[in-house]
Amino acid sequence: MDGATLYIKQLKPYLYLLDEEHQATGYLVIGENKAVLIDTMNGLTNLRAEVEKLTDKPVMVVNTHGHPDHVFGNVYFDEAYIHPKDVEMAQSFTKSEEYRRVFTDKGLFMPPFKPIQGGDVIDLGGKTLEVYDLPGHTAGGILLLLKEDRILFVGDGINHHLWMQLEGCMPVSEYVKELDKVLFLEKEADVILHGHAQDYDDISLMRCVRNACAEIAEGKTAEDEPYPWFAGVGKKHRIPLMPGKHYQQSDSVICYDPENVLPDQTAFFKKHIR
Repeated sequence: MDGATLYIKQLKPYLYLLDEEHQATGYLVIGENKAVLIDTMNGLTNLRAEVEKLTDKPVMVVNTHGHPDHVFGNVYFDEAYIHPKDVEMAQSFTKSEEYRRVFTDKGLFMPPFKPIQGGDVIDLGGKTLEVYDLPGHTAGGILLLLKEDRILFVGDGINHHLWMQLEGCMPVSEYVKELDKVLFLEKEADVILHGHAQDYDDISLMRCVRNACAEIAEGKTAEDEPYPWFAGVGKKHRIPLMPGKHYQQSDSVICYDPENVLPDQTAFFKKHIR
């Protein structure tokens, strides 16, 4: 926490990208009446103090999902909104020794969660955020569409390094179905801002991720390579990007557990569900 850096990039007069140590990204959207902070990252910096330098409007905190690098900064606020299906998971991370050492021992505690889910609308005054469910990366993942500016905030559900190998991730074939439900947003947004971004991505990244997930589900994985991560070794599948579109990076992959591709592959659940 001490000495951590929060890099702040102004994308529009009312929109800021908050990059904490190049580990996670949040966004501040400022309307005429209030502001929304989308994700609070790892809590390595006093996020509330930094946000108050950018706006004097009341700030509503919304978490796109419940992983630590999106919710731990909630400790600087009085409340936060999250999908009900991710509350238990988010709270479970506060029981770790690291959390106690970094936050609890310094008098910082996770505030209460309030529910938010698909169909909800946040009126900021002159700016509107529409909420859409996207379960997959976690059970309670959400998207937020800044309607007036055609910007889609996606958390980790759509990005250049999508993790689908974690405990709690949906089978990849099922995630394809969930992505299909929100593909209509291609017509409502021009760009994506995800949970580890440095700038905009073209909205077509959504379809690119969907198509790559479909390739995994269809068994088109002969060229997939091992993917070592902190809890084992999975596989990684290349995301084919569309030519002529603007993306932050060209190296794009989906990381997945080969045992969690189809819903009838029970080995994954025997290993992860107790």
